Amino acid sequence: MADLDKTDILIGIASYNNAKTIDHVVRAVDAGLAKYFSDKKAVIINSDGSSKDGTQDIVKTAALDHAAMFLTYPVYPAHRISMPYNGIPGKGSAFKLIFQKAVEMQADACCVIDADLRSITPEWIELLLSPIIKGGFDFAAPLYSRHKYDGTITNSIVYPMTRALYGQRVRQPIGGDFGFSGRLAEFYLKQDVWETHVARFGIDIWMTTEAIANGFKVCQTFLGAKIHDPKDPGSDLSDMLVQVVVTLFNLTERHYQKWKEIKDSKEVPTCGFRYHVGLEPVKVNIGKMLDIFRTGISNLKPLWTEIMGQGDFGEIEKIGGLSDREFRFPAGLWTGVVYDYAIAYHKKMMSSEHLIKSLTPLYLGRAASFMMEVEEMEHHKVEEEIEKVCLEFENQKDYLINNWR
Repeated sequence: MADLDKTDILIGIASYNNAKTIDHVVRAVDAGLAKYFSDKKAVIINSDGSSKDGTQDIVKTAALDHAAMFLTYPVYPAHRISMPYNGIPGKGSAFKLIFQKAVEMQADACCVIDADLRSITPEWIELLLSPIIKGGFDFAAPLYSRHKYDGTITNSIVYPMTRALYGQRVRQPIGGDFGFSGRLAEFYLKQDVWETHVARFGIDIWMTTEAIANGFKVCQTFLGAKIHDPKDPGSDLSDMLVQVVVTLFNLTERHYQKWKEIKDSKEVPTCGFRYHVGLEPVKVNIGKMLDIFRTGISNLKPLWTEIMGQGDFGEIEKIGGLSDREFRFPAGLWTGVVYDYAIAYHKKMMSSEHLIKSLTPLYLGRAASFMMEVEEMEHHKVEEEIEKVCLEFENQKDYLINNWR
């Protein structure tokens, strides 16, 4: 391993039982390095969570037909290392190992790639790393075309709130595929967060927020379509919601002195050519989502009234009585709910996990409403609706600040 003491580029792929997709991901990464960074020494690290389906073996044996995919070999063939990680099981623990290796190997530029991607191309590597290597940025967030029913946690909570708090319009703050500088990797590694939800799905919003809040140079880069294994919000996202929102609220606590002074928001530099592409449909069960929402009204009334007050809870009860066809959860009401939860979290009204789990039915009600509102809309119209949500979060920010004190 002596020849791996120092590297120019480090690419991390966090995996857990991704045997179906990881060969494609590794070969796309290899091809991207060969095509765009053949003059750089590079290493690919697969940080694996003890997969049982042969993921690590696939990484170790992945081979490229170089002549078929590109014309020239890289000066430094990209080394492949696959290793298990220790600590709390989750994506963040996998990333901690990647940060550690980036620091040990003194990497100048790094990126992390999700192992379940089916849409990754070699160009993604150039698009994530060039802003770091050539543009002088410390952090490159992904910008994707996504199906209008995909990314519900991003669209309803994480993007609007992060944008309102920190004033930068990073559209996919929990996208999963990021470029970052070696010095930012070193900063991440030094933070004492690895026994928290950051070690799980909180890692993405933590990386983005810490980069913005600590003055690192941030951009976003357009990657095209994100086609992965999407999940039905009504059945699969509860644990992820808790981990992401608890981390989001912890960061809100940590950086209060910074975000309370920020007004409005601004675009961040965007790299890459932006275009819209055809996307695979995402299956959702809106009826089930609405059932969970209405059950929450019945079972959580005392708790919801304590968190959001009788007035807003009365509005929640009112929309809960609408038929499925008429059901709408207004963006302004939803914004107030999220801010009330942030305030309840700040005031330690109850345990963090219990609190955020009680948000789940409300989130599902809002997600169902959004899906019905945009059902017949084209992509650009859907983005306009998300923009309206963001503006509600910005316009109501004073409410959050005044009640925080």
